[in-house]
Formats: sequence, structure tokens, C-alpha cells
Amino acid sequence: MSQGITVQPGQIIERILTLELVRVTERAAVASARLRGRGNEKAADQAAVDAMRRELNKLPIDGTVVIGEGERDEAPMLFIGEKVGNKQGPKVDIAVDPLEGTTLCAKDMPGSIAVMAMAEAGTLLAAPDVYMHKIAVGPGYPTGVVDLDASPEENIHNLAKAKGVKPNELTALVLDRPRHADLIAAIRKTGAGIRLISDGDVAGVIFTTKPEETGIDIYLGIGAAPEGVLAAGALRCIGGQMQGRLILDTEEKRSRALQMGVTDPNRKYDMTDLARGDVIVAATGVTDGALIKGVNFGKDVITTETVVYRSATGTVRRIYGEHREISKFHLD
Repeated sequence: MSQGITVQPGQIIERILTLELVRVTERAAVASARLRGRGNEKAADQAAVDAMRRELNKLPIDGTVVIGEGERDEAPMLFIGEKVGNKQGPKVDIAVDPLEGTTLCAKDMPGSIAVMAMAEAGTLLAAPDVYMHKIAVGPGYPTGVVDLDASPEENIHNLAKAKGVKPNELTALVLDRPRHADLIAAIRKTGAGIRLISDGDVAGVIFTTKPEETGIDIYLGIGAAPEGVLAAGALRCIGGQMQGRLILDTEEKRSRALQMGVTDPNRKYDMTDLARGDVIVAATGVTDGALIKGVNFGKDVITTETVVYRSATGTVRRIYGEHREISKFHLD
């Protein structure tokens, strides 16, 4: 700024902080990757949380965690409402999932990532750590082609019609959970295929944006609300449609949501309700996956792969990192 660079409103996050976000997710990914295959989900998650928090607090931002590891009494670090950054920069909302797919990391299975989003203050949905009904498709379809309030059969048939194919040529992605038994049965009734995943529905939603590569046309089901906001942020950068509804099925959850500004417990949120304004999402692979490669530990170098999405420009960057100063990943 002092060198005469003119920054337009809404661009300050991108100009100064895009690469900084990559460093944050890289640190979290490397920290958790050291515990791949060790069978300890909590330790891997804690390593990612600690690393991400340290890096966030170095950034020139005045940040507030709106999507984090949970409420303050449940999460000692990166809890919802926590302030991060050195306060020497723009006010921003932060959404984090330091280790999406803790089970995947603990079992060294594909698809575990470290992911976070940053947006202008007040533009990411601040929601309690509850479940959310979700539906998502990629770009290129008429608005409203799928709807959270329609039946699975209707959504599959409407999407097939819009794509110009038969339902049995579509594949839906669903989390492999007992709660989805009826949903799975309804989808299979249409003839559509289903790919079941054990974890990782941020990447799962992103898969819908490139069905020709991933084989996924639609995401359906119930997952965590924090991942819903992160996925919406990424989808806004790439294109597509997404809807979500918080599952506030107890008085305690409704009360917590109300304290965070959710006045209508039954509200159906679309993609821009979940993530508005200029959003940047960074995700670094922990284990190898269809979206990005995981961390590789060489003798003298650590390699990482990160994908960065920005909504204001629709830009997607892939950043391959070779880290030779390995000491930077050690605890301060």
C-alpha cells in the first residue's frame, strides 16, 4: 500500500492474504500427516488445530472464527468466536476444518484435507456445531434444478432431465451413515448409482463441479454444518448450486443458534446465504485423494499440494510446494 498500490474494495484479502492462507493449511496438513495411519484421530486433529492456530495468529488480520472446532466449552482452540490474527489488518470471518476426515488420516485412507476459508467480516454464516441437510450440484444447470425440499427421486429425475441423460447415468455422493438408509434406498429406486464415502463432504461437494473427472453429479444427505459453510465457499468460487438447512432438533440447539443470530430454525439457506462476499478457500491434502495429493515426506524435502479458490474472480489455483527448510514445520 505504501508503494503506491491501489487496492479496490473487496480485493485486500486476495492481494495480501491468498498465499498466507496456503501457508496456514500447509502447516496444518504437515502436522497431521505426521500421524497418518497411527489410529489416533484426536491426536491428528489436535496437531492440525495447534499448527493452524499458530499460523493464523501470525497473519495481518483482525479475524473472528465463525466456523470452528466447536463451541468454546468443547474446543480449547479455534472455537467459534475466537479472535485470531495480529489485529494489524482487515476484519475478516474465518471458517476452519483443520483436519477434515480425521478417520481417513488415522487410517491413512484417501481424501483427508486441511481446509479453511476467509471472507470479509459478517459474510460467512455463523452457525453452531450441529448437523445440516445438504444438497449440491455443479455449474451449468438452470437455477433451482434441485431443491432441498424436493424428494430424492424428484431431484435425481430433474437433474437427469437438465443434463439430458437418463437417471441411471447419474451418480450421487452420500456419506455412509445409518441415518441415510432411506435416502440411499430412494436414490437407488431411480436407477442412479451411489458412491458412499466414510468422511470428507467438503471435497464431496466440490466433486460435483467436475463430474466428467470425478464421476459425481450430485451430493445429498446430512453432514456437519461447518463443512457445509466451507463447501459453499468453495462452490461459490467454482460455480454450482447448494442448499442447506440446520438440524436444530432440540431446545438447547435452537437456543445456541439463536444466540448466534439464527432466528428462523427452519430456514433453507442457499449458497450465497452460507458464504457471501469475497471468499477465499484453501485446502491442502493430508492423504492422497481425488481432489489433491497428500503430504509427502522425503529425506530432505516435504512436498504439499494445495488448491485455492476465490469467489470474486472464479479463480482456482493449484500450488505445489517443495519445502526444504523443514524446521519451519516444527513447533515454535
